[in-house]
Amino acid sequence: MGSSILFNMIRQILPIISFLILLTFDARSQNLYFPPVNNNLPWDTLSPQSLGWCTDKTDSLFQYLQEENSKAFIVLKDGKIVIEKYFGSFTQDSIWYWASAGKTLTSFLIGKAQEDGILSLADSSSRFLGTGWTSETPEKERKITIRNQLTMTTGLNDNVPDNHCTIDTCLQYLTDAGNRWAYHNAPYTLLEKVLTNASGQAINTYTQTKLKTPTGITGIWLTSDYNNVFYSKPRSMARFGLLALNKFNWNGNALLTDTAFINQSTRTSQAFNPSYGYLWWLNGKSSFMAPTSQLVFPGSYAPQAPADMFAAIGKNGQLICVVPSKKLVVVRMGNSSNGNEVPFTLCNEIWKRLNLVICEPTQTGNIKFRPEIKLFPNPATNELTVSGFSSATSVVEIRDVQGKIAFQQTGNCTDAIQIKTSNWPSRLYLVRVLDGSEIRIIRFVKR
Repeated sequence: MGSSILFNMIRQILPIISFLILLTFDARSQNLYFPPVNNNLPWDTLSPQSLGWCTDKTDSLFQYLQEENSKAFIVLKDGKIVIEKYFGSFTQDSIWYWASAGKTLTSFLIGKAQEDGILSLADSSSRFLGTGWTSETPEKERKITIRNQLTMTTGLNDNVPDNHCTIDTCLQYLTDAGNRWAYHNAPYTLLEKVLTNASGQAINTYTQTKLKTPTGITGIWLTSDYNNVFYSKPRSMARFGLLALNKFNWNGNALLTDTAFINQSTRTSQAFNPSYGYLWWLNGKSSFMAPTSQLVFPGSYAPQAPADMFAAIGKNGQLICVVPSKKLVVVRMGNSSNGNEVPFTLCNEIWKRLNLVICEPTQTGNIKFRPEIKLFPNPATNELTVSGFSSATSVVEIRDVQGKIAFQQTGNCTDAIQIKTSNWPSRLYLVRVLDGSEIRIIRFVKR
């Protein structure tokens, strides 16, 4: 009798639960427009004037984009196209590469594969790449997980002649997995092999089924040297940005339902670079690191952009900027004069000019930096003194330029601390002080 009553209760509340789930999806998508999956149908637009934007500033934005060898520029507001500009012979139907902006596609596909139960981020990468995919010992190699590949924390040496090289002899041990962040392309690239071996499908087939068909995204993965590069039309970039804006739900169709993965994708994923999630770049953080360096730079990589922006950023300025607070997606394709692997400056300069068009002040939310923290002597030989703390619970961390921790102390910082440096190698170090809610990063030299 008791089980029968329980069964009837469950049967009665199931429709309510289903309704609440649908309501959640509707609430998530409300006020967001999604273009038809059929690319031959029109994409709704909004005029900048209807949003109260300063259209007299548009020409200076376009002039800068043209000077920087842009090919395409799109701005979505609430999913609708507000700005769409093409330069030179490039058109809406032209195809261009995403470069490292395509890493975020891989992030989505890994999340989908985990949701499908064919892999786990906690799996050793060797489960899918086999033993000997690096030149490390088997014990060290087994410690590298899919999550390490996804967060750039494999511990493999990125300072090799070609850090795109995926051959085992190029993948050399530097430190244990999880102990260091470095923008290393080769371990990332091997995520494709992880996906194909886990799914039993070619990367383009898996992408078609899990992403392109439900959203109308078009494009193709092509191999270039060691790299896997995605090519598409500009509007496909915009579609992916819109999908990310809506937490990977396309007009009520939840392509990802793993809330933990979705949230972690655009949150700090490791302890070293606050501005890096699961292959997404995160704005508005206290500091950031850049490719080819272990230096930690204070503040946001794009202080002119909204603090809650997360972005796909690729070489030569391939950009998908997603801003949840403003329901904006900004896409840029093209070349860049400096050819940087991750062109932070270009991203920031575009936002500097776009803000004038949008006519709204942008708060980056960056943490302010205390001027009172002092180091002396600098350079130091036998002892370094750090002083000027406002909180007894301050955290002091010193790393060399390779990211190796030389000193760490939490608390007991009411006055000043003396640090013995006599046995330290002579080189440049970075002192990072978290003082209350504020952070300070200072360089010092050990002689």
